[in-house]
Amino acid sequence: MELRTLRYFVAVAEELHFGRAATRLHMSQPPLSRAIKQLEAEVGSLLFARSTTGVTLTPVGAVLLDEARALLDHADRVRVRMSAAAGSATITVGILGDGTDPGVARLAAAYRRNHPGVDILIRDTDLTDPTCGLRAGLVDVALTRAPFDETALTVRALRTDPVGVVLRADDPLARRDELRLAELRDRRWFQFPQDTDPIWQSYWNGGRLREGPVVRAVQECLQAVLRNGTVGLAPLGHDLPAEFTVVPLIDMAPSRVVAVCNEGDTNPLTQSFIKIATATYRH
Repeated sequence: MELRTLRYFVAVAEELHFGRAATRLHMSQPPLSRAIKQLEAEVGSLLFARSTTGVTLTPVGAVLLDEARALLDHADRVRVRMSAAAGSATITVGILGDGTDPGVARLAAAYRRNHPGVDILIRDTDLTDPTCGLRAGLVDVALTRAPFDETALTVRALRTDPVGVVLRADDPLARRDELRLAELRDRRWFQFPQDTDPIWQSYWNGGRLREGPVVRAVQECLQAVLRNGTVGLAPLGHDLPAEFTVVPLIDMAPSRVVAVCNEGDTNPLTQSFIKIATATYRH
């Protein structure tokens, strides 16, 4: 199995849609479909159950997803160490979730203007690691959302976003102009895996224990809403398909967009990135 094919597989598994996965991978859908079929032939089993509404993972696909994520993380770690050993002029930036924040593109452009000889490597991460691989040494700096455990990290606030609850468009609560957390106490919520940062988990659960399906990626959250009536929180202003509505929560603390590096990191490329990020998000 090639790492590139595994990355294709993980994208489809997280998006649960070949079209969205192709867009995320910046490729057309036919070669992506062919690559997945070839992977299934190599494995000797179907990885996805396909239907007119999308795809779902088979039991074999679920096993491969866990293993593929571990392999890709290890490959990223090897690449980072080799780059450091070679002294390459690169900076690796971890981005949380789907990375659609327009501020990211403005920041990348501003950084390239100031450092034209530096390669910017972007590492998209799922929702289970709010530090985007920073603690694991996979990235130099993270653009993410607080709150989370800030031990041994330097955190710079860039922006705050109000938060709303994600609902099916036909949910009775979707017609409301605003909601309070107490009105959602009897609903099922997204949950992250057990080893997820508890501060991070508590925030996205509205500050209390909840029950609901375990998710890792943005598309898994949306599928849980669409198919199971689950609710969860999301920053306002993100574009969602027509099947969903986000209703503002008036008693929920806003979500902070932050730039994060390891405490004591004196790398001038990292420090410059955080400085430029602060200026870019201010305007």
